[in-house]
Amino acid sequence: MRTLCASTLIGEFFVIGFAGLVAMKDPDLTMTTVWTVSGVAMFLCLVLCGLVTRPGGIQLGWALQIALILSGFFVPTMFFMGAVFAALWWASVHFGRKVDEAKARFAAQVSAGESAPGAS
Repeated sequence: MRTLCASTLIGEFFVIGFAGLVAMKDPDLTMTTVWTVSGVAMFLCLVLCGLVTRPGGIQLGWALQIALILSGFFVPTMFFMGAVFAALWWASVHFGRKVDEAKARFAAQVSAGESAPGAS
């Protein structure tokens, strides 16, 4: 799960940076505000890469997804990009757990002395 979720978060890191560049064109937003908010969100993406498997890591990731969607009020394209990344986050968590379960089953088989599936 960690690899899939971290990959999604790294993609978001770059999207948030590019959204910050677009948001700088908004005359109602100051450069300081744009880069403070973008910087905090980008930093959170990097920190969450390490916190995904810890308690509350997935929930913080969902909070980031919601914030990314809501950023569409300032950069309208982010409504779409936020929804795409929320779907990717769901898939990363969902399928990541399935992969972790399969790895645990395989490790249990190996430690029990059974041969690996497909081994001759």
